[in-house]
Amino acid sequence: MNYLSVENIAKSYGERRLFENLSFGINKDQKVGFVAKNGTGKTSLLNILAGSDSPDDGQVIYRNDIRVAFLSQEPDLDPELTIEQSIFSSENPTLKIVEQYEKALLNPDDADALQKAMDAMEANNAWDFETEFKQILFKLNLEDLQAVVKNLSGGQKKRLALARMLLKKPDFIILDEPTNHLDLDMIEWLEEYFRKQDFTIFMVTHDRYFLERVCNEIIELEDGKLYTYKGNYSYYLDKKEERHQLEATNTDKAQQLYKKELEWMRRQPKARTTKSKSRIEDFHEIKHRASQRRQEHKVQLELNMERLGSKIVELHNISKELGGKQLMKNFSYTFKKGERLGIIGKNGTGKSTFLNMLTGNLNPDTGKIVIGETVKFGYYTQKGIKIKPGQKVVEVIKEFGDYIPLKKGRQISAEQLLERFLFDRKKQYDYVEKLSGGEKKRLYLCTVLIQNPNFLILDEPTNDLDVLTLNVLENFLMDFPGCIIVVSHDRYFMDKITDHLFVFEGKGEVSDFPGNYTDYREYSESKISSEPKTEKKPKENTWRDDSTGSKLTYKEQKEFGKLEKEISKLEKKKEEIQKEFLKELTGDEINETSVKLKSVEDEIEEKTMRYFELMEKMEQ
Repeated sequence: MNYLSVENIAKSYGERRLFENLSFGINKDQKVGFVAKNGTGKTSLLNILAGSDSPDDGQVIYRNDIRVAFLSQEPDLDPELTIEQSIFSSENPTLKIVEQYEKALLNPDDADALQKAMDAMEANNAWDFETEFKQILFKLNLEDLQAVVKNLSGGQKKRLALARMLLKKPDFIILDEPTNHLDLDMIEWLEEYFRKQDFTIFMVTHDRYFLERVCNEIIELEDGKLYTYKGNYSYYLDKKEERHQLEATNTDKAQQLYKKELEWMRRQPKARTTKSKSRIEDFHEIKHRASQRRQEHKVQLELNMERLGSKIVELHNISKELGGKQLMKNFSYTFKKGERLGIIGKNGTGKSTFLNMLTGNLNPDTGKIVIGETVKFGYYTQKGIKIKPGQKVVEVIKEFGDYIPLKKGRQISAEQLLERFLFDRKKQYDYVEKLSGGEKKRLYLCTVLIQNPNFLILDEPTNDLDVLTLNVLENFLMDFPGCIIVVSHDRYFMDKITDHLFVFEGKGEVSDFPGNYTDYREYSESKISSEPKTEKKPKENTWRDDSTGSKLTYKEQKEFGKLEKEISKLEKKKEEIQKEFLKELTGDEINETSVKLKSVEDEIEEKTMRYFELMEKMEQ
């Protein structure tokens, strides 16, 4: 069953032609990954498919009876609504029924309204949907339903937009970098969710494991042409390599034929027969094929950076708290030459804080950091680079350096480095404001590398970079002889670049794991599966009702609705108490505040356990 037909569409911005004559179709149950270089119009194509933009030529045709949802990189949300209001403003009619039920739970004294809401839930089979609704919010860490959108971070807004999209239960989903701003646990949950659900998907993502495990087809836009591969990412890589080899063989043959035909052309008199004119036309086609060259952006550089001394970076009993939250506690480590370290952990556990302490932008509360005299940091941050109005691409990079020295007296110029990172000579003289978001990130990366550091620190370098640029960056880093620290949610990238991990586990705990990300996941899963399963004994004052079944009793329904509000209030109370520690307190005041905080934390834990106990009963 065909869901979407794209027929000969084209798009330009001024004189810049993004693409033309693109045609393809998407059928039910296809999960398609779209691969192309930054700046070739990926986001523009998605906007056209979503109806928020229109093509210059051609048309986009959807099947009439399907629901389409679009997750953009910049979510379109009403800033004045709460998370709860944003979700219930979605178009799914089942959500409206759940909303009425949630409102009825807040007024348990109105028994008629509650019974009516429960009857509506029953009649529309909304119980399972409500359970899924709660699970999605929990997995995407959107539990404070009263938080207002305008106060949310960029990551929280992206997760809210993702939740809204999933809860619409669309038939066809268009995704623009869905894994950005998600931590690794969320990404893996979303990956599994998309694998199991019968959505039809068209997505752009730089996450190659996501492409591998979710997609059953890859469409690539290369040199203005579309190539379709009926398989996942591994299949695409294999078949693409076969295609390139075949094209290289055909180009060699064309070159041989071109030489032969060129000799014939030179021998021909000016008067042409009909037969010779036809051969001349063929000659021009052969000439075009023979002159094709595939640019392989493989980086094989022997960098001549300043040599690292015996002392590189030493951490001695580092501790750090922010906002009453312990991020590191008595952590020590000595870096060695050639270290390739990955850093993983949930959002808010202190990964970026650690990098800022390492580079001197933030001081530890206790302990000390010793930096070797020969260390030259290259720090790629998530903030990006400030561009002056009217600057050209090549002018930006030359502010930071003119070349990178190589061994044997050679060098790679700023222009050559830009070429390696897919900025051709024409693009180098474009104004920076014309670049796409991914191209600006690519340029920022080049400004870090041109400074020839011997200790690279990369904080989320893969965000907004296309798959082709990631391959170039990986090849560069594989040749990099200095130390590397990487914070990234891109599991494929981490596996390829790093050989051990710092795992930020929360509450100040940081462990050193000897292996890459896949090794760590396998270790974690084997550890969980090997733990003995113990039967949980019910507590004496259990809240469980004697009744069993897939749905909660009337009394439990009321309790379940109240718990969420109570937990939210307690979390706010906890934050207020934690802020007290930032003030100058006496010893007695510190003890008193600590007791209050412990009491609230215990109450949160107790109510949260009950909340999940009731949720588990609903799932039975």
